[in-house]
Amino acid sequence: MIPSATYRIQFRNGMTFDRVVGLIPYLKDLGISHLYASPVFTAASGSTHGYDVTNPNEIDPEIGGREGFDRMAAALKRAGMGLILDIVPNHMSTSLENRWWRDVIQHGQQSRYARYFDIDWSRPLTLPFLGDTFEAELEKGAITLKRDSVTGEVSLAYYDNDYPLNPGTFSEDKRIADIHEAQSWRLMSWREAPKNLSWRRFFEITGLVGVRVEDEAVFDDTHRLILELVHGGGVDGLRIDHIDGLADPLGYLQRLRQETGPECYITVEKILAKGEQLPAEWPVSGTTGYEFIASLAEVLVDDSSLERLEAIHNETLGVAVDRHAELRDAKGLMTDRNFEGEFTTLLTLATALAERNGVELQRDDVRHALRELLIAFPVYRTYGTAEGLTPPDVALLNRVIASVNASEAALSLIVRILTGDLPVSDRDTAALFRTRFQQLTGPLMAKSVEDTLFFRHNLELALNEVGADPTPRAFSLSRFHQEMRIRLARQPDALLGTSTHDTKRGEDARARLYTLTEAPERWGANLARWRQMNQTQVRFLNDGTAPNAADTWMIYQALAGVWPATLSPDDWEGLTLLEARFLGFIEKALREAKQRTDWIDSNEGYESVVMDYVRHLLSPDNTLFLHDFSESLQPFIRAGLMNSLSQTVIKLTAPGVPDIYQGSEALNFSLVDPDNRLEPDFPALVENLSNADPGVFSDEQRWRDGSVKQYVTATLLRLRPHYPELFRYGDWLPLKVSGEREENLIVYARVQGDEALIVAVPRLVFDVSANEKLWANTLVTVPQELVGKRYRDVFSGESRILQETLDLTSEKGCVLVLLTCE
Repeated sequence: MIPSATYRIQFRNGMTFDRVVGLIPYLKDLGISHLYASPVFTAASGSTHGYDVTNPNEIDPEIGGREGFDRMAAALKRAGMGLILDIVPNHMSTSLENRWWRDVIQHGQQSRYARYFDIDWSRPLTLPFLGDTFEAELEKGAITLKRDSVTGEVSLAYYDNDYPLNPGTFSEDKRIADIHEAQSWRLMSWREAPKNLSWRRFFEITGLVGVRVEDEAVFDDTHRLILELVHGGGVDGLRIDHIDGLADPLGYLQRLRQETGPECYITVEKILAKGEQLPAEWPVSGTTGYEFIASLAEVLVDDSSLERLEAIHNETLGVAVDRHAELRDAKGLMTDRNFEGEFTTLLTLATALAERNGVELQRDDVRHALRELLIAFPVYRTYGTAEGLTPPDVALLNRVIASVNASEAALSLIVRILTGDLPVSDRDTAALFRTRFQQLTGPLMAKSVEDTLFFRHNLELALNEVGADPTPRAFSLSRFHQEMRIRLARQPDALLGTSTHDTKRGEDARARLYTLTEAPERWGANLARWRQMNQTQVRFLNDGTAPNAADTWMIYQALAGVWPATLSPDDWEGLTLLEARFLGFIEKALREAKQRTDWIDSNEGYESVVMDYVRHLLSPDNTLFLHDFSESLQPFIRAGLMNSLSQTVIKLTAPGVPDIYQGSEALNFSLVDPDNRLEPDFPALVENLSNADPGVFSDEQRWRDGSVKQYVTATLLRLRPHYPELFRYGDWLPLKVSGEREENLIVYARVQGDEALIVAVPRLVFDVSANEKLWANTLVTVPQELVGKRYRDVFSGESRILQETLDLTSEKGCVLVLLTCE
């Protein structure tokens, strides 16, 4: 069953199954067909997100256990709603609470779970969980022997972690170092993980170990409860986390589809590069929708003014920023440092294959070619199997190879390995290289772009979003329409996401920041004035100015995006709450940029000065600045609210399944996680929806508190179940606009048989948002097939018969959605 709309709930942090039961009437009233749940399986103690699963065959007692889950599932069924689960096949937690992982530590290769995890058993299992080297920690007494009071088994204890010893390796007369040396595992410093790890992890997180779901027994054991819930009717759909991490995504999805049956709704978390499409053979309904966020930027960014904003940005920094060079630098850093071990594994495999096939190459030549290929790779991954690459992947590889400056012989070797053009005797080694290569390009891209470049290059923060193009081209309305038609053809049942638990900022913060491209001169003047007002807080350190110009640009823009639409500069309590959230973001932004400070080696001197600078910005004593900032932000806030409404209407009428991230039916000005995972004010949302009516459009306060957006969301979501064919299969027809506001409108129709929906929403209205005649002297040409029909305005309820042109001059509303009514 294809949902008509999903609502994402983040469990944990106080959210339980029984609390969700209480929200079901509200979700039903909002127009939601399916609850979309974050991972619910037992995770590491204290987990705030659930992706660190310790037992995939148990519902986490922390959020209500199986009984609570069953109560929630039953309540959803009674309400006529479905349930979608977020599952995590790629990895599990390395917490010792994970009994499979603990058993592997205790029994090594003899463990029945030894093949469950992606471990290189040619060397001891590395456990990089020490704060310093083993020798240093032992010397200061942090590592001791401990006997379990119940089982009597001896373990090596490091603070709260007890590492079980291999059978027969403990002796009273052995020193701790000797006992440690006798194990099939080695404790080491966390700093050694990037270079010496003996197992695959999720990205660069050593708290998450890769799982070998390509093995049938592992698939069965990790999916037992998942499939039980699907077959029992309690779960209607699955969202697959990090599909690109798997050894064989297609094979996994085919197996999953076979086991779940054809009716289970399945989507995958997959980042598509601009123009890239999901493999057609994947038996899924589509992605979770990150590419849709990028599509919305096409129509909400003023491309004609973007160059001027960039010029002001470069003037402020005192240097012209080359985003292509920045991307290369970021990917080089990740390859050389954060993924050094993964890279070395590939290099070792490639040089071994060269030797076995009589290819005379220096190791440095292979290293350089492999490094350049990884840096140049433009997508998250290819989807080769044990036999080689698919034809589309071969074509992609050839295009990338042509752009790489490296030894032709070395590149030829790598191509032969990836395509499977080697003797049968080398097939297994080549397949291992291919798998590891494909499992590296995704994390390398994600960490380089999402978690490095997007915190370094801050020209327009709204464009620094998961799924966005790291080196964007020109934006255009025509390309947006083209992408919607492709979306209709390729994945009409995929999720339409605008906010998630992983987005860099909430959808309404992005909508507001898009408006900077409409008024770059005004933004530049504001920024210069604000910097001058707070100049006394700038410090000069040995490594440069703090905060430097680049970080200052980022700070004020981020603050502009997160500033609540209802916040008064005199609201001390509100400022205090904002400061706590904003400081957490600033620390993360500085460290992710990996320039003046880093997660690995933090620069406390620089960080503390920047934090003090931010505290000063939001201090109630900084009255002059706060009032100036708030007042100067008002035009951006008003235009941003209009953008918010436009992207909401588009999402709810575009090809696909609208996904509402918790609280985003109202305004979402969140920052990067953990801020975007905070629970919204559900009592306020329930109350506002119960009081919603068409009058909300004329009340500015209700624009600012999110009531307008919530009313529009509910109105359109309630339509969808009554016109499933129209919303699912309806053609996408861009309509011609002419007149005074022709550049300020996005107009299209969805048409299916006798049913039609006509949508007109504003864009680029920074200078006209306060004008009552938003669409003055503007006409829409109505296609002949839609002429003469009677339509109902879904917001005002008014009925009209359309002629060959639709005159928008007299329209009073800020958005127009007309639905055929006969």
